[in-house]
Amino acid sequence: MPTSLKDTVTLSNGVEMPWLGLGVFKVSEGEEVIQSVKAAIRNGYISIDTAAIYLNEEGVGQAIRESGVPRENLFITTKLWNTEQGYESTLEAFETSLNKLGIDYLDLYLIHWPGVDKYKETWKAFEKLYKDGRVRAIGVSNFHVHHLEDLIREAEIKPMVNQVEFHPHLTQKELLAYCKKEGIQLEAWSPLKKGELLNEPVLEDIAAKYNKSVAQVILCWDLQHGVVTIPKSIKEHRIIENADVFDFELTAEDMEKIDGLNQNSRSGSNPDTMRVGF
Repeated sequence: MPTSLKDTVTLSNGVEMPWLGLGVFKVSEGEEVIQSVKAAIRNGYISIDTAAIYLNEEGVGQAIRESGVPRENLFITTKLWNTEQGYESTLEAFETSLNKLGIDYLDLYLIHWPGVDKYKETWKAFEKLYKDGRVRAIGVSNFHVHHLEDLIREAEIKPMVNQVEFHPHLTQKELLAYCKKEGIQLEAWSPLKKGELLNEPVLEDIAAKYNKSVAQVILCWDLQHGVVTIPKSIKEHRIIENADVFDFELTAEDMEKIDGLNQNSRSGSNPDTMRVGF
């Protein structure tokens, strides 16, 4: 178990990735994203996760510059949107994201959704960016096992990360086991299921037992499963609370109780049917 916000997991290529970071999905460009990212960095976060489609890369970049923390001490992730898949268009989209962020390299670049027929061509561009030293680690997002198997068959470099919807209502056991076997780090987006899990009675009972919030229990459950997690908040007190998860550990029995809440239910799209932008 990690014991602080500075703790990292070693990816398959040796890059150190923080276990917990700030997600900025649906955080508005401008002051909202600038202030939330600055609040996170001010309170010890070193990992910030954005995406081209979030339309807030410029604000994230401004917050990084204004934070006063050296770029090399942070871990910055962004994602390629669906409309930009393909070899040349990926390389162009990467430059656009880098320019908006105002940085000269990424720590992690992800294919946002698999789509149907372009992700292998897109991955060739990712491999070039990685070999050229423009990105420290490359990965995918929202890939099922069959997508990963298909990609790995032809890839020269295996994805280092797979960021997916992962929470107690969607425990993704087969995918988690596959990624562990293949040395791919699983990362959770929407770990709180967009707030839907905060009133779950089983989680409320477990939270009371540890004198923690439901959100803290879920994030601890992520970490104990070996899953990197990136909760989103625009409120500084919540950003601080979400990081206060390194001073307790759930028992095996409580982990099983939380696992038992699985419904295979999603708050987002199913990667097999997600076609926006393709």
